[in-house]
Amino acid sequence: MAVRPLLRFPDIGLKTVCEPVEIFDQRLRDLADDLLDTMRAAPGVGITAAHIGVFLRVAVIELGRNEGVRHYVNPEIVSVSDDTIRHVEGSVSMPGMTDEVVRPKAIRVRYRDLTGVVHEEEAEGFLAVCIQHEIDQLDGIFWIQRLSRLKRERLVKRWEKLRK
Repeated sequence: MAVRPLLRFPDIGLKTVCEPVEIFDQRLRDLADDLLDTMRAAPGVGITAAHIGVFLRVAVIELGRNEGVRHYVNPEIVSVSDDTIRHVEGSVSMPGMTDEVVRPKAIRVRYRDLTGVVHEEEAEGFLAVCIQHEIDQLDGIFWIQRLSRLKRERLVKRWEKLRK
């Protein structure tokens, strides 16, 4: 459909807690299409409506073209494993900046699809990391908040230099 402008760190919108989707209509499907186009153009593997300044609980993940597109509307984590995984993360709103984040290795997530049907699934590894990352964003938690203060400060300084 359309590539939309991305909010860039430190835009205050990236700290906004998103509202639940209540209407499952063509506008929601159009938003999901725009998110996919915007994510692919960025490029990235995940994106939320918040990244484009629409503060609704919608996330799109595409780990690879062969794996298909996943839409998560009103996602919530139901349970997490005790085991953790370290993975390098970044954001379409802070291109070029990455660092290692520790998260639960496996999760169970409940969400609605674009028609409003409720689903629950288990995810582990990279998919679990991506879902947690995007749900954090929907909760107004930008990924760098998961870093130690020292790592976060260093990364923000590098970002500020890059932007100048």
